[in-house]
Amino acid sequence: MTLHSFQDGERFIANSLGMLARAGITLEVGYDFDVYQNIITAARPEHILGLPFDPSVHQMSKDNAFWIVGYNAKGEVMHTQAMRMLDLAGNSLAEHLRRSFVDFPPPGLDIDFQRSRYRPGPGAGKILGKVAYHGEFWVGATPREFRNAGLSAVLGRYAFWQALEHWNPDNIIAFMQNSVVFKGFPARHGYMHTEPGTLRWFRKEDDTPIEGFMSYMSNEDLRFILEMPLTEFSVQAA
Repeated sequence: MTLHSFQDGERFIANSLGMLARAGITLEVGYDFDVYQNIITAARPEHILGLPFDPSVHQMSKDNAFWIVGYNAKGEVMHTQAMRMLDLAGNSLAEHLRRSFVDFPPPGLDIDFQRSRYRPGPGAGKILGKVAYHGEFWVGATPREFRNAGLSAVLGRYAFWQALEHWNPDNIIAFMQNSVVFKGFPARHGYMHTEPGTLRWFRKEDDTPIEGFMSYMSNEDLRFILEMPLTEFSVQAA
């Protein structure tokens, strides 16, 4: 499949970048995750880079990963997100994650991996082929600076478009904590499917679990979302 169904992405990218430009936002796409780590360390010293995008653990290049950093009109970092292709080695996503879910822990926590678990939903068992993992999503703008609901919608769709341009994946997945899902983030972001009870993480010496959903999009879903008019998700300076 190609992007011809929405004019090679020209309409989407022109509209989205136009909206962001009017809000004073510029985006940078990169592939060197050492550079990305330096950017977020300077801009968000409290943030710990997630294990899926740690350059000391994974070999990442333009062929299998990219990051996006957004800057406001003052040149300050106000947004990050990243994607990386997963190697399913011919297995379904459910089979892959049964062995490797420990590679996607919440950052900065002392996780008890013996008590933590992954429970695949029916969708995960059907996901095959080229799969991209989506994470590191953060918007640091305050409500006084941007209307964040529209902003996250446009930024999320921009990453979807980049994934299609780079790899044309069969699916994109993301893990989200319950608290984030219950606030409606997957819907604002553009994800069309969510599976509850996917991950349960236990911190050492703590019996209260951190639970999460898996959100996912098929290639067909991605194209459907990107064909929707962006005027419904307008971004404006407050």
